[in-house]
Amino acid sequence: MQETILNIYLIIEDGKVVAFKAKAYKHDDNDNIKIQYLKDHVKPDFDSAYTFDAPENKKGEFMRYNEFAKLEKAGRQFELFEEIFSEFEVPENPLICVTPVVNGEIVSE
Repeated sequence: MQETILNIYLIIEDGKVVAFKAKAYKHDDNDNIKIQYLKDHVKPDFDSAYTFDAPENKKGEFMRYNEFAKLEKAGRQFELFEEIFSEFEVPENPLICVTPVVNGEIVSE
């Protein structure tokens, strides 16, 4: 059965998460193959990924990356991706690969 999987990019400028980008794929292999597929497509698909707004606080300021990292450690980073999940109609607990893009440079393995 095909599943929607996602590459999500955190666009980080000067230490702040200023946008998200995402690219969705339909895949029906096992999770290990899906993860490798996402990793293989991080760099080539960045330019064609859809852009989404990053959250801002009441003062209109973007979240610092270290705040995002705290959410990630607590397993709550998915809360920030709700618009992306909705846009691509992904199942609950989707398989995703999150890649930081720091000052225009993709940081991947």
